Amino acid sequence: MELAALFVFLVVPLLLLLLGFAAGRVIELRHLRRLEALETEFRSLLCTDIEIAASKLAVEPGGCVLVAGSVVMAADYFKTFAAGLRYLIGGEVRGYERVLKRARREAICRMLYEARRMNAHAVINVRLETSSVGNLANNPSAMVEVIAYGTAVLPKAS
Repeated sequence: MELAALFVFLVVPLLLLLLGFAAGRVIELRHLRRLEALETEFRSLLCTDIEIAASKLAVEPGGCVLVAGSVVMAADYFKTFAAGLRYLIGGEVRGYERVLKRARREAICRMLYEARRMNAHAVINVRLETSSVGNLANNPSAMVEVIAYGTAVLPKAS
């Protein structure tokens, strides 16, 4: 009976934790591959944080439109647990850094998708805003919102 109790109370939870960690890693890698494909697709669309005069890009009046993309991304349980340990000893929280980087890339891709939908040939003056979402007292998992916005430059009508 003691061996069965040890198995139920120790081995099963460890297996579930390992399964959860592996599933989270697979989902993260799948998301990174999708982001790489999207970034390759949007590579022909000029995207810059530099403020360029619209007249230099051959744009007619009214040919500039605000575009934005946003995402709210949560860290998985394992990143949150590791961050809690890191909080005790100090230092960089690389798991959260990866979540934030993925969120920024996703928000920019969504902004570029909106610009491409409008047939824009550039997005200028791009800015990023970030904020944390949720109340850590009620929800200990870290969530971040990233908004990417810029001015989509529409081509002159022929």
